[in-house]
Amino acid sequence: MVISLAVIALILSYLAGSIPSAVWAGKLFHGIDIREHGSGNAGATNTIRILGWKTGIPVLIFDLAKGWLAASLPLFFKAAPEGSSQMMTLQIACGIAAITGHVFPVFAGFRGGKGVATTFGVLLALHPFLTLTCAGIFLVVLLISKYVSLSSIIAGIMFPVLLMTVFHTPSLLFRIFSIVIALALVVTHRKNIGRLFRGEEKKFIKLKKS
Repeated sequence: MVISLAVIALILSYLAGSIPSAVWAGKLFHGIDIREHGSGNAGATNTIRILGWKTGIPVLIFDLAKGWLAASLPLFFKAAPEGSSQMMTLQIACGIAAITGHVFPVFAGFRGGKGVATTFGVLLALHPFLTLTCAGIFLVVLLISKYVSLSSIIAGIMFPVLLMTVFHTPSLLFRIFSIVIALALVVTHRKNIGRLFRGEEKKFIKLKKS
């Protein structure tokens, strides 16, 4: 592993994750701080709910892309042999750096979002087929329940379950990472879980259409 390239990749991954697309889009195009409205979350779902699809979809794509880019940087830099355990370790580390940047963005006072879209981008770079399978699970649950939060939690939990029962990855670190991601999704959605139990969670079907 080339240490200098690895460090550069980690720094760039955090900075990329720190780009607060929802916050900047809200201020630039609508003159508001998205964190002061709706759920208070600087993420795609709250952006769509408050500012509409035309603003929210680009935010979603951007947040996903920065996670994918971060986990792919070690490959672009050739910081370790492709397919090696060192490469997987560095990709996961860069992915974590990007997710951390999204949740605690240096460019937005360390007040970011929950990192679902960015995490999806990271996982898409690490295991595309499994990630798309979980995206399908997300959509099915969303169509049935109309709750984005519930869909995110279930899809996140299914990732490590499928990884260890169907796809059988040889990487122990990747298995551990998948479990951590699932637990983190539950923790970051704890308020949503409370609202779900109280019947107060807003449904996707009621989102603003403009």
